Amino acid sequence: MDLCSTTGRGLSISSASTSRQGFPAFLSRGGRVACVSAPRAARRQLFVASSAASVPAPGSGDGSSLAQKVASFPSAFWKFLRPHTIRGTILGTTAVTAKALLENPQCIDWALLPRALLGLVALLCGNGYIVGINQIYDVDIDVVNKPFLPVASGELSPALAWGLCLTLAATGVSVVASNFGSVITSLYTFGLFLGTIYSVPPLRLKQYAVPAFLIIATVRGFLLNFGVYSATRAALGLPFEWSPAISFITVFVTVFATVIAITKDLPDVEGDQANNITTFATRMGVRNVALLAIGLLFANYVGAVGLALSYSAAFNVPLMAGAHAVLGCVLLLRTLKLHTANYTREAVASFYRWIWNLFYAEYALLPFL
Repeated sequence: MDLCSTTGRGLSISSASTSRQGFPAFLSRGGRVACVSAPRAARRQLFVASSAASVPAPGSGDGSSLAQKVASFPSAFWKFLRPHTIRGTILGTTAVTAKALLENPQCIDWALLPRALLGLVALLCGNGYIVGINQIYDVDIDVVNKPFLPVASGELSPALAWGLCLTLAATGVSVVASNFGSVITSLYTFGLFLGTIYSVPPLRLKQYAVPAFLIIATVRGFLLNFGVYSATRAALGLPFEWSPAISFITVFVTVFATVIAITKDLPDVEGDQANNITTFATRMGVRNVALLAIGLLFANYVGAVGLALSYSAAFNVPLMAGAHAVLGCVLLLRTLKLHTANYTREAVASFYRWIWNLFYAEYALLPFL
């Protein structure tokens, strides 16, 4: 369970899951099936021991193993970065920047493109740090809920994962500090701080339902939209001011991020309960939390339609009202499918992936609202 969300896939020891690699191959990953029912401290010791055991002993001559690890690193690193969160970051950054430029076409200067790309790199580094640090400290939970993640599966050792996280954080801060000024640097480091206290003891706020969703909503909703828009206007030589579209998307996505924050835990109830992680799903039940999230998101769409009709001079009314009406109907259809499937883990995971598709669609609309 990471700050920027999950894909909803989990552990299922069945003929379908064992056919991919074979049950013996799964057991060979440091005996992680045994870890599921072991006490927390023992599981962590087993994980560290298995990670150490996976490294060839000096002089063993296991050159092929080293070559395989080098060859598989790009794939493991890509999974480590959580691709669905990368897509959200890229699409959000691009959409907010495009909207700022379309609002001020006379200020467009293509010489600023390299700087814009550096800003995107910095955001991806921050995204990678946050989801990476979460995997390091969530290894006990991910062994149960998401054994395909590279730290939980042993594809990346804890030491290498730490090295990647620190490199990503240092790179991101350096890029922002050298290109975007003190205000944006402060916002960026504040986002990294929130991502850290979300996952890292002693605070580890992810174990408390309300602080956890507030952090996700702040980082994914407010900081990204405000920070990117502010940096873009500064680069264009313009003072910051809220535009109707940016005000709308900031509020809309903050609510949407809250929905993501509470629905991402739905497929992870088993692992969260085993590790004493309190989420809305463990306290209220999967069905109740799913319906709560659906209600919030549908209200978000109704509000968008109402806002477009009420402030017709500020928005592209046919697109804003029409598109959000359609997206609201898609949400209702996916809800009906989830209810028909009786809120099984597979159905909940599929529904959660669709939540992200709706999230992407919102940013795709932004430049044209």
